[in-house]
Amino acid sequence: MRKYIVAGNWKMNLSFDDAEELIESLIDLKKGDELEGLLMIVFPSFPYLELATDLTDEVDVYIGSQNVSNKEKGAYTGEVSASMLNSMDVAYCIVGHSERRKYFKETPEQIREKIDLLLEQAIKPIFCCGELVDERNENLHFLVVKAQIEQSLFHLNTEEIKNVVMAYEPVWAIGTGLTATPEQAEEMHAYIRKLISDKYGESIADEMSILYGGSCNANNARNLFAQPNIDGGLIGGASLNADDFYRIYKSF
Repeated sequence: MRKYIVAGNWKMNLSFDDAEELIESLIDLKKGDELEGLLMIVFPSFPYLELATDLTDEVDVYIGSQNVSNKEKGAYTGEVSASMLNSMDVAYCIVGHSERRKYFKETPEQIREKIDLLLEQAIKPIFCCGELVDERNENLHFLVVKAQIEQSLFHLNTEEIKNVVMAYEPVWAIGTGLTATPEQAEEMHAYIRKLISDKYGESIADEMSILYGGSCNANNARNLFAQPNIDGGLIGGASLNADDFYRIYKSF
């Protein structure tokens, strides 16, 4: 059964006290509101992961990490391994985010290594893919997304790919206030699902959750989520406000 997901990526924001307050506010809003097949995931910064998993231990809010090392362990100062995340009951992890690709020069090979290590630790990767504005303007967006998926995901076997969540994030719509129209987003989501179907079969593609990330907010979420191949959102700035994030969650 395909899961619908609203995921909040806090990025490098909030103090410890602010993070605690935000999580507690989300818990209060969500209490008694368990919707079958609809998941809420929160992605705090590394220092707040233990706080987040402790606070949500008895509520239906999942905690994810914004990043993970592509190394299993060792002398890699400042890195955080998949096994460390597993030891804190982290359930999901973002990989391939456009900001990691741009600012930290992450390669498809490194992203592939991260995915493998996460799956070994029973942590579900949320794999991000998407095109730059020039690539869309030159009508290369489908080729770009196809290459990203093939290079970092298509080595997985049938059982492994079942544990991957996809997130389409048009890079030109991240933090810019621009948003892909529901029709543009749906077109790419349908294309991604077809790629998965061609590689792994229709039943696996039908069950895969594909999220939209790109200035999704409380005002446009309902129209985006109404599209047949959009299964939720990877939310940035709007996830830093509990009321706004909860409104997005309730947009299904």
